[in-house]
Parts: sequence; C-alpha cells; structure tokens
Amino acid sequence: MQRLLQDFSIPAVFAGFITFLIGISVSAVLVIQGAQSLGANTAQINSWFWALGLAIGLSGLILSWKYKYPVATAWSTPGIALIIASTGHYDLYEAIGAFLICGIAIAVVGFSGIFQKLLAHIPQSLTCAMLAGILLKFGIQIFSSLETQLGFILSMLVIYLVSKRLFPRYSIVLTVIVGAIICPLFIDFELHATTWSLTQPVWMQPSFSWSAILGLALPLFVINMTSQNLPGIAMIQSYGYQPHVNQLVGWTGIAHTVFAPFGCFSVNLAAISAAVSLDDQVHPDPSKRYIAGISCGLFYILMGLFAATLVSLLMSFPQIFIVALAGIALFATISHNVAVAFSNVEEREAALLTFLCSASGVQFWGIGSAFWGLLLGIFVLILFRFKTKNKP
Repeated sequence: MQRLLQDFSIPAVFAGFITFLIGISVSAVLVIQGAQSLGANTAQINSWFWALGLAIGLSGLILSWKYKYPVATAWSTPGIALIIASTGHYDLYEAIGAFLICGIAIAVVGFSGIFQKLLAHIPQSLTCAMLAGILLKFGIQIFSSLETQLGFILSMLVIYLVSKRLFPRYSIVLTVIVGAIICPLFIDFELHATTWSLTQPVWMQPSFSWSAILGLALPLFVINMTSQNLPGIAMIQSYGYQPHVNQLVGWTGIAHTVFAPFGCFSVNLAAISAAVSLDDQVHPDPSKRYIAGISCGLFYILMGLFAATLVSLLMSFPQIFIVALAGIALFATISHNVAVAFSNVEEREAALLTFLCSASGVQFWGIGSAFWGLLLGIFVLILFRFKTKNKP
C-alpha cells in the first residue's frame, strides 16, 4: 500500500480513465445489440455489463498491481460483431456455453506456453508495424472530422499542443478537462439524468451444443487470440516491458471463464486503448505507469457495479469528443511504433506491407486485419531472407 501511495499520480489516473473510456465507447452499444440478438432481457443485458466490468476490471487491476506495468484489459469488439452476425443460429444459453468453452481454451493456451512460443519468433519491427497500422485510423479520424467540426477539433488540437509544450506530463489531463468544458460551446448535447443503483447479476445456465462450440466458441477464441491478445502483448513489448505472456493470457482466460455464465463473452488484453496507459505521458518513470492499469481496472469495476447508470452517463458525451480524445491520446504511440517499425532497413519492406495491410481494416472469416498484416509481413520477411541466403 505504501508503494501505491508513493507511485500514485494524477496523470496516471487520467490515463486509466481515458483507456477505459476508449475501451467502452467504441462498442458499448454493440454489446447491447449482441445481447438482444440472442434474446436477452433488460436484466440479463445489465448482467452482461456487470460480468464484463468485473472480469475486465479485476483482471487488469490485479495483473497491473502484481507485475508493476500497465495491463489494460477489454472486451473484443470483433467478438461482439461475430455474436451479432450469429443471430438466429444459437439461443442465449448456447451462446453462454460457447463463451465458457472459449474462456477455458484461452486459459489452457495461455498457461501452457504455446502462445508465448509463437510470439518469440516474430520480429519487433513487424509487431510495431502492425500496431501502427491498426492505430493509424484513430490519428486520421481527428483530421477527417475537421470537415464537420472544424472549431471543436482545432480547439482540441490547440489545447493539446500548448499543454504539451508547457506542461508535457499533464498534456492529456488538461486536454480532457478543457475539452469537456468547451464541448458544449461547439456541440449541442445534454448529460442524461442518472439514478445510481447497483446492478444485479443474473445467472444464465450454460447449454452446450457442437454447433455453438464449432460455430461460435472456436471463431471467438481465434478472434480473441489474434485480434486482441497478439497486438496487446506487442503493445506492452513496444514500450520496453517484458510481459509475462503465459500469466497475462492465462488469467484473462480464467476471468472470462468465471464470469461467462453471467454474460461475459470475452476478456482479453487491450491493444488500442492500452497504448494510452503505456506512454511516457503517464509518468516519465516506466516503473510507475502501472497505476494507470490499476485505475483503468477500477473504472471498469465501477462500470460493472453501476452498469446501467454509468454506461448511460458516459455514452451521453458526443461521439466527436471521444474521437478527438482517442486520436490525440494516441499521437505519441503511433509515432513511437512507426519509428521502431521502420528502423531496421533489412526488414523495412516486410514492415511496410504489414503496416498497410493492418491499416486496411480488411477481414476474412471474422479475423481482423492485424492478424493478416502480420502474416503477410512474416511471409515477405521469409521470402527476402531466403532470397538473400541463396544469392550467388
């Protein structure tokens, strides 16, 4: 406890909050849609958020505290998209059974060390290129939004640049606070009236069928591992930390499994939102940035306990505010990963193709562009090395 108090900092708490906000704002509505598509009622939908909030929050908080680097966890947006696409094929209880099987599979693959062995053979230039590619759209979005919200976006950029020049450590904190204050000057919106009440979990008895295991559990497992855990580990590594891969993946799988009967469809390492908690804007000392991971976990736990009210409150902020905040918060991470990705001349061609494919957003069989970009980069790297070795 004494070390926690010594390492505590306001920028770290704000970084944790932004990580949490980005994590839920992108797809909270999709979670509601996914639960409804399976026939869940209002109490069961609230239970989904309760389970997701506690599973994600507890795993991120405990792992950040244990290993002393930021471990941001999240639910999978491609995962909930898969669930929505499966509407009509499975009922709610078959889906819950599939979530349970998926969590067990992730825990087994994590603790067994299989995932870590695969990661050891992938060069950092390719993982950084993959990360830069998937983050690129967030940087571009803020500038493409200039057409519709010129005044607000320019104001946010000015706030960020001035605070970055004068108070670099507090630049994101100041951007959030001042941005929230000036938001009503440019955009008409109202904060919803809220009544705080604890969310009641609802047990949903798992039902198992081969069709749900093969058609939902297996694809969800592949998506979680390739689209979330793979870039999530790469993100932590890109900031110089040595992640405990087996434990991180294994324990998120355990959290997923325990809370699955209450509606938890995925718990995995965050990639995009995690970048905010890893950057030096959180704290100049990398050993003290874990406070951001703990803070993010606490916000997720609060979301779970007060699911209906807190999600409603956060979602009342206009989308353009979240877009601007995400883009600005990720500027440093995009530049960091681009610099690392293209620093090795011999791997530059492979890194470029990884970057472009990852940025494309292409999907095949429900698996996102991050995986395909990395696969393409590995192929190009092997091809060029093979050519070099066999050169007369």
